[in-house]
Amino acid sequence: MVETAAGLWIKAPLAILADGASNGLVVRDGRIVELVPADAVPTVRYARSFDASRHVVIPGLVNTHHHMFQTLTRAHPAAINKSLWPWIKALYPIWARGMRPDAFRTASQLAMTELMLSGCTCASDHQYLFTPGLEDAMDIQAEEAGRLGLRMTLTRGALDLMAGDGEQAVAPRAVIQKTDAILADCERILGRYHDRSDGAMLQVALAPNAPFDVSFELMVETARLSAQTGCGLHTHLVETRAEADFVRSEHGCDAVDFLEQCGWLNERVWLAHGIHFGDSEVARLGKHGVGICHCPTSNMVLASGTCRTKDLEAAGCKIGLGVDGSASNDNSNLMESLRHALMLGRLTYGAEAITHLDVLNWATEGSAACLGRSDIGRIAVGKQADLAFFTLDELRFSGAGDALAALVLCGAHHADRVMVQGRWTVEDGQPVGIDLARLRHEHGAAAKAFAESL
Repeated sequence: MVETAAGLWIKAPLAILADGASNGLVVRDGRIVELVPADAVPTVRYARSFDASRHVVIPGLVNTHHHMFQTLTRAHPAAINKSLWPWIKALYPIWARGMRPDAFRTASQLAMTELMLSGCTCASDHQYLFTPGLEDAMDIQAEEAGRLGLRMTLTRGALDLMAGDGEQAVAPRAVIQKTDAILADCERILGRYHDRSDGAMLQVALAPNAPFDVSFELMVETARLSAQTGCGLHTHLVETRAEADFVRSEHGCDAVDFLEQCGWLNERVWLAHGIHFGDSEVARLGKHGVGICHCPTSNMVLASGTCRTKDLEAAGCKIGLGVDGSASNDNSNLMESLRHALMLGRLTYGAEAITHLDVLNWATEGSAACLGRSDIGRIAVGKQADLAFFTLDELRFSGAGDALAALVLCGAHHADRVMVQGRWTVEDGQPVGIDLARLRHEHGAAAKAFAESL
């Protein structure tokens, strides 16, 4: 049910991340139609109001990089306490054994629910695992996002080079697809799900996994499809120094030169991690408006390095945030990643250079821009009514003087309410229509069965 079809005044929030909205906002037909200044009342008609005096209201968070299937291998004994290459070499053989569609569905549902409970209203999942039986993974995720009411960019990943095909390629044969089959499925998914209209609930991006395990042909052809359809392009790039060195040795150029050769140096592209860029690469990425998804939690867990967020932003790049995979994070809590982005950024640039407003912007408007969306990510008239509501009732917030800063500095991690397109998807800390105890049980059973099948 659309709660706001006749107009809902979200009244008198404790704090709100918007100018001129101290007394709240009015939502109607899934959009924000008015911001209400202090000591004022709405000038537009509304049918009812919601008392937000206990809530800090922010734009819904936007997650720009994830691997939802990995929720089934969190904190896996074979992979803990490892850097990226030993970590992925330990997990690829496990994932290559294959995942049943029902297990993948449960893994995706759990990740989406966890994201939403952290205040996320739009997500992108870099789904690159298409073992036999999992060919319809994108369709499954579209269905689950629809059930939850989560806005989503379906990000069709791909692997077409396996271990032995190149110096850095590590993917086993079972996870590899033929290039022609990948491209055919990309066209199918674009035709079925890519909605370019304002307020779209589903969009599509194409996402060859990384330069070391996909072919040059796949990079070029996905760029061609992107130019034809306007869809986004996404890949991992220079997460580690070894990857930057690989591009130089394999292609005789730096990573940004490689992107340009593939047709990937444009504003439709956003890159996961983007840690080990040189100064000239940073400048060129900014010149072309490329987006960077900063994954602070995963980068720290795997000790991959620190993204040059402020340098990239100053150069003209869009900066967004992502939780990354649930086997390298090891959770799907985007609000937690804001705090990690703040702390890691301050170690890099200094305490004065990175503020709570910076990371809130990266996780909202910045992330939305990475996904090519201007209709979400900000509380303003005409934008989609995607909102996250947090209370400051827990002990961790006691004594906090700045409510917005407290969300980040005191470590908020669970939204009390979430609204997507004017619909409540979380109420009183519970996802609407989802039995959390049942989901936890089913996911635990799926993870156990997956482990026992090895």
